[in-house]
Amino acid sequence: MGRAVKGSREGGDARRERWRAHREARREEFVDATIRALTKHGPEVGMDEIAAEAGVTKPVLYRHFADKSDLYLAVGHRGTEMLLERMRPALVDDGTPYERIHRAVDAYLSTIEEHPALYHFVVRRSFADKPVEQDVVSQDKQLIANTLARLLGDYLRAFELDSGGAEPWAYAVVGMVQSAGDWWLERQSMTRQSLTEYLTKIIWFAIEGLLRSGGIAIDPDLPLSLGPALRLVPDPESPASAG
Repeated sequence: MGRAVKGSREGGDARRERWRAHREARREEFVDATIRALTKHGPEVGMDEIAAEAGVTKPVLYRHFADKSDLYLAVGHRGTEMLLERMRPALVDDGTPYERIHRAVDAYLSTIEEHPALYHFVVRRSFADKPVEQDVVSQDKQLIANTLARLLGDYLRAFELDSGGAEPWAYAVVGMVQSAGDWWLERQSMTRQSLTEYLTKIIWFAIEGLLRSGGIAIDPDLPLSLGPALRLVPDPESPASAG
């Protein structure tokens, strides 16, 4: 009898796991459809257009998402994954200081250039039908800035300089690149390559000035490594990782 009960319980657990995996797969399919609909219709896309792109009715969508805000967050988290996929190698791979800055800036700009509708959809938050508990844009900024702060802090300490300013420096840099990216997407008055080069120079000159104030001069074209690469992953305790 005990074995029968145990077998029944295990069978039920397996069915629940299969159902959970199925629902997650369907949610991912609907997120993919939403991104395709965004590309076709722009950031003001509606649920009817998303459902049509997914080949289902709106009630089917709402069986997998509690409301429009839930779908918005799922799409926002997918956008985060896409951005981090570009940013990870740019921030953590070895190279010269100038190359690493250039790669990171271009990784960000190339992502929003390729997916402008998705970017505006997430930034404007006009799709959500109620206030959302998570600010995807702020979470992205925090994740990248914290990673950059650790990198800057490591370099400053290696040169025996005060690392106390690493965090505000990092947030300032990330905010500058994001603001410049917003401006560029709206104006398109220069190429991505030109904007990347301008921003890279601004960031490098700021870093070089800080180092020179401490009596240190480094060649931006010579590799500079501090050992193991930093990881760019969401904090498991942050709201972003819960999605």
